[in-house]
Amino acid sequence: MLIRTELKKGPVSIIDYRCTAGPTEKPFTEVHQSCSVSYVRQGSFGYRTRGKVFELVTGSVLVGKAGEEFTCTHDYHGCGDECLAFHLDPEAADAIGWRTGNWQSTGLPPLPELMVIGELAQTAADGTSNVGIDEIGWLFPLRLAQVLSGRLQDPQKAGSRDRRRAVEAALWLETHAHEEIDLEGAARQADMSSFHFLRVFAKVIGVTPHQYLVRSRLRHASRLLAADERPITDIAFDVGFADLSNFVRTFHRAAGVSPRAFRKAAKGERKIFQDRLALLS
Repeated sequence: MLIRTELKKGPVSIIDYRCTAGPTEKPFTEVHQSCSVSYVRQGSFGYRTRGKVFELVTGSVLVGKAGEEFTCTHDYHGCGDECLAFHLDPEAADAIGWRTGNWQSTGLPPLPELMVIGELAQTAADGTSNVGIDEIGWLFPLRLAQVLSGRLQDPQKAGSRDRRRAVEAALWLETHAHEEIDLEGAARQADMSSFHFLRVFAKVIGVTPHQYLVRSRLRHASRLLAADERPITDIAFDVGFADLSNFVRTFHRAAGVSPRAFRKAAKGERKIFQDRLALLS
């Protein structure tokens, strides 16, 4: 049985796959509908394509090329595997270099360059990091392209037009931080493709659009916690966080204390930050 959960739609669609098939399941031929990269985050399975067989384990990567046939097997594997997959539309594939024609369906062993990004992608999917799920959708395939090509892409300096658009985008994000904003929406506002916007913004501003958005929300929340008596839940929602637990976790990671403790410190309970400073001595 295959459970398919779509986490993100767009030029790069992100899908969570959970397969419960075992050695007794009869394999069947499938066709890759798009260029795709799948990070095996748990379990293992066999992957047959173009006359080759790959045994994929936790940390491995499956690369699929649109139109190519493949078969997944579990002959030597226990029941079940889980993958985080990134499906690229033709324009997205072109943007990261798939247009070269050198890409083929294949399986890759666990590589440190990809595993670290794969685990970061999983934390983004789980909502436990400040990296946006739509941003990691570009970063993981791009990193794969760099690894397979054997070189890093030559960084281009941002021109004056791109620098202006990045600054204007940052100002727009700051003003609209309380709204629900994704990478595609911010890129449209800047009149840029998602991939180009992500690269230019990070190059000019120094952080990704999602990181800037989260930090803007934290800044607004800090001011409200210090000066406002409203419940913490209301403040979290007002500044743009979708749920309280994510806000508390993100705020604590940034401030070193919970929102409640931060509010107490702002009201004069200095022992909270004094205790934190004492740890540094």
